[in-house]
Amino acid sequence: MASFLSFSSQAQQSQLPPLVSTSGLGEVKVQPDQVIFMTGVEIREKTLEDARRVADQRTAALLSYLKKNGVEDKHVQTAYLSLQPVYTGEFGQTTPQFYLATRSISVTLTKPDKFDEVMAGLYKAGANRVDGINYQSSQLKKHQEEARKRAVQDAKQKAVALASELGAKVGRPYQINEAINNQPIGPVMYKAAMREQAMDAGGTTLALGEIIVSSTVQVSFLLE
Repeated sequence: MASFLSFSSQAQQSQLPPLVSTSGLGEVKVQPDQVIFMTGVEIREKTLEDARRVADQRTAALLSYLKKNGVEDKHVQTAYLSLQPVYTGEFGQTTPQFYLATRSISVTLTKPDKFDEVMAGLYKAGANRVDGINYQSSQLKKHQEEARKRAVQDAKQKAVALASELGAKVGRPYQINEAINNQPIGPVMYKAAMREQAMDAGGTTLALGEIIVSSTVQVSFLLE
């Protein structure tokens, strides 16, 4: 049986045409035109009802502020909701010291230059936490297509260079596989103290950086 399997594998490999296989990488650097951040409230109260009530009131104030300042409903989404007792005393304690209510909302800001203004307003409206910031491009599909084009060109250039070293020519593609990746350069954390210092100085706390939209392809070409 072992001899048969070995022969079968060798027979399949011998049926493959002469190929040259290469990988290609294409990258497009884009300045993001949308900012996605998480903001919300964290409330500690003696009773469960008080914690829920205060969290609801402050969250409603945040949503009202965002709507009044031009953030569309489709760009605001509840992301996290938690209401739980917190015990900090001796083991076996049956009465919680307080109740912790946490509510977070995800906001997509289509005007990044308004970020500091919006954040200042959210803090005044009752927000006391920001969990992170991400960036994206509204033209992501277009940039992905360009990255793919560059990746294919890169793979073909490598194949031509390899084949020419052996006196061969590259023919039509035999097999293509692709992987797409989109990631921001450098995560940015936003803190209240940073905001206040920058606002006082007339500056900005937001560094947009760049998004790298990349495509990686694996291509096998026929050799002529």
